[in-house]
Amino acid sequence: MDRAHRTRAHAYAHAHATDDPLRRTRTHIPGREHLPCAGGGGLYGEQVTEQPPADVSATVSDPRVRDALDAIDTAELVSQLHVLLTVPSVTGSAAESAAQHLLAEQYRQAGLDVDLWPIDLPEVTADPGFPGMEAARSEAWGRVATHHGGSDGPTVVLNGHIDVVPTCELSDWSVDPWSAQIRDGVVLGRGAADMKAGLVCQLAAVVALRRANVRLRGRVALWSVVGEEDGGLGTFATLRRGHTGELAVIAEPTDLAVVPAAAGALTFRLTVPGRSAHASVRTSGVDAMDHYLRVHQALRRLEAERNANPDPLMARWDLAWPLSVGTVRAGTWPSSVPDRVVAEGRLGVALGESVIDARSQLEAAISQLSDGDPWLGSHPVTVEWFGGQFAPGAVDAGHPVVSLVSDAHEALHGERPQLHGVPYGSDLRLLGAAGIPTVHYGPGRLRAAHAPDESVPIDQLATVTRTLVLTVAAACGTR
Repeated sequence: MDRAHRTRAHAYAHAHATDDPLRRTRTHIPGREHLPCAGGGGLYGEQVTEQPPADVSATVSDPRVRDALDAIDTAELVSQLHVLLTVPSVTGSAAESAAQHLLAEQYRQAGLDVDLWPIDLPEVTADPGFPGMEAARSEAWGRVATHHGGSDGPTVVLNGHIDVVPTCELSDWSVDPWSAQIRDGVVLGRGAADMKAGLVCQLAAVVALRRANVRLRGRVALWSVVGEEDGGLGTFATLRRGHTGELAVIAEPTDLAVVPAAAGALTFRLTVPGRSAHASVRTSGVDAMDHYLRVHQALRRLEAERNANPDPLMARWDLAWPLSVGTVRAGTWPSSVPDRVVAEGRLGVALGESVIDARSQLEAAISQLSDGDPWLGSHPVTVEWFGGQFAPGAVDAGHPVVSLVSDAHEALHGERPQLHGVPYGSDLRLLGAAGIPTVHYGPGRLRAAHAPDESVPIDQLATVTRTLVLTVAAACGTR
């Protein structure tokens, strides 16, 4: 890391540790606080220093950039994706670390400068700003690979997560989820859309620029991160290590749309008390499930209230800020009245909403159930917040990074990409809070992610790779 980047890293660390509340709100990595995102002074962010506008139209005419664009090989992209999909890098598993080492070797072979380091889990998780973690880990690895161009241009961060969610029931899959099979123009496998295809596109874009001898004025940093699915461990640790940049693209599955805004998502646990009794005399006990049903109805009412007037960027979604219960556990014996119900779920957080305010709304809705209830009045439902705590994040829709990626896509593919927000949490908010304006742009569809038969369209691999080639060249500048 050069002197300029170390200076920025030290400045970030100083701001991160400051006791001044205003300054901390502007720069602190999100944990229990709401953090605005980097932007152009629009709805969700404050003014940040911007690079001069990138000239996409001039860059696309550069003969060496054209050579890089023409060299994109779809078959090679599919082959590289096949290798990654056969590694079951489930969040928190040993394979998550193995995949980081596999990528590090691929990047070394591509001639990139690789920083691969073991993340100090006790130190990172003890940081007051740590964004949470749900999977148990004994180790985790960070990895940044850099293509060094010149020193008179910006650093473009291409960020992606190597971890994937579990496969769910194998009987729901029509293929082996780790076999990377091809069918009807798509590659199937866990992580195909979310987001190993994006990682492949990012590396391929940098390799294409190198092969074509495109001389960049700036540099490109490929961040492969762990733990995104359960909170953001990898990106948080990478920022703490001092890596940074002037703009970033996360290759989340956007179906070729440009996404400048991601909602937040907070994991919660509700414990509903009851009193056990023999099932044959169940009325002598207090059935916790009966009370949980009231809780669930209250959550549905809260969800409807919170989604009554969504942000225009979220208009495409049925629910902009979903509130969902994912697990419910009741009782200890089939023929006993359940003495408690434990329900765990996630609360969507609106763009521009503080984490504290979102939590308070859910807690208030649950607390109101105790009013006038003889049992819950003296045995209230408890609310806990644990695991991944994703604050919302956004750049203004008019920010130069949004225009840059949109212009690059349009210049190459003939139409303006869609622009919208997404209803899930991502590492966009961590990068934005560290002063790195960030958008999502990648192959695959959100509805395929986390689902059986997850897949990514093969034709989108080359489309995204070409857009990233032009985005990087235009942002860094060529000489």
